[in-house]
Amino acid sequence: MTHPGPIPDAMKPNRPVPAVRRKTSHSRAAKAGLPPGSLVYVGNRPPHPTHMSLLDYDEHHVEERDLDRVEECLPFKDKATVTWINVDEIGDAELMASFGRVMGFHPLMLEDILNTDQRPKVEDHGDYLYVVLKMLAWNAERGDIDVEQLSLVVGANYVVSFGERKGDYFDPLRARIREAVGRARKLGADFLAYSLLDMVVDHYFIVLERLGEKLEQTEDAVMANPGPDVLAQIHRLKRDLIFVRKAVWPLREAITTLRHLNTPLIAKPTGIFLRDLNDHVVQVIEGIETYQNLVASMLDTYLSTVSNRTNAVMRVLAVFSAVFMPLTFITGIFGMNFRDMPPLEWGWGFAATLGAMLIMGVAMVLYFRSRRWI
Repeated sequence: MTHPGPIPDAMKPNRPVPAVRRKTSHSRAAKAGLPPGSLVYVGNRPPHPTHMSLLDYDEHHVEERDLDRVEECLPFKDKATVTWINVDEIGDAELMASFGRVMGFHPLMLEDILNTDQRPKVEDHGDYLYVVLKMLAWNAERGDIDVEQLSLVVGANYVVSFGERKGDYFDPLRARIREAVGRARKLGADFLAYSLLDMVVDHYFIVLERLGEKLEQTEDAVMANPGPDVLAQIHRLKRDLIFVRKAVWPLREAITTLRHLNTPLIAKPTGIFLRDLNDHVVQVIEGIETYQNLVASMLDTYLSTVSNRTNAVMRVLAVFSAVFMPLTFITGIFGMNFRDMPPLEWGWGFAATLGAMLIMGVAMVLYFRSRRWI
């Protein structure tokens, strides 16, 4: 697998996604005082109709269709084929409750799916695994990062994916399944779950690459013209990297947990792919830490450059003050209102005073240059 590269059009998110720093419209305060397992949506999306789709396949056939009711999933729960059920727009708490009744999902897990501020993690529920992580995508129009929570429920023969909004960047995976490309149709639900995780991590590389480009542009601006707008760009980069690190760092622990789970739901061949996925996550984390160090160094360079410019201006002002100080002293002497000042009566006194002031000024400038002060 190659990382990173230009993002194909088919892999780009096909809908607008809120920025990473937009506050949630349904906060945790709505759940205060409710018993554990209460299904309340916590996220940043207004209510939208839920969309469910099903992709059922084995090595010889593929079936794909939309679902109207959760009960339609039940015949595929124990089917010998691999079934991928995708649910978009998860704000409907009643729908989550239906999944609990039909598929036997634990209420605490359903509560976590509805809470879109989850930390990436893996939970073993015996008959199925629960995996939650963050999907990141680069918004070229806004020059910012979009985020969406992805929840996966991995059973023996099925994977249920829950996304916050309609549309995703898994279309290339669907195409591989339809066209029987690679191992997609030959392995089980655990490999399907790995493939979903792998595509999410692929987009981490793309986001990191775009941040690297912004970092290079900001670094050039720091050296060329370090103004207040450049300082704002540095702090924005710093904030973005902290956010990406917060989204990616826990995933390393989650993938490690998934690799070492003592469960029949993860076949030994898939464990090798999970190990490779873990290596990719480590590469992303190392890239984030490198960029964070570069941003810190860039901030030091910015402050040093601004300080040097200030020192240069102050040095010029100090030289001018030093040159004109004795000249001001002379003019101050002759500006005193005494009746008897002999030079005032001399015919050449004014010219002599100006000549002395000129010689004194030139001599001081030459002295400063000899000392390399200017």
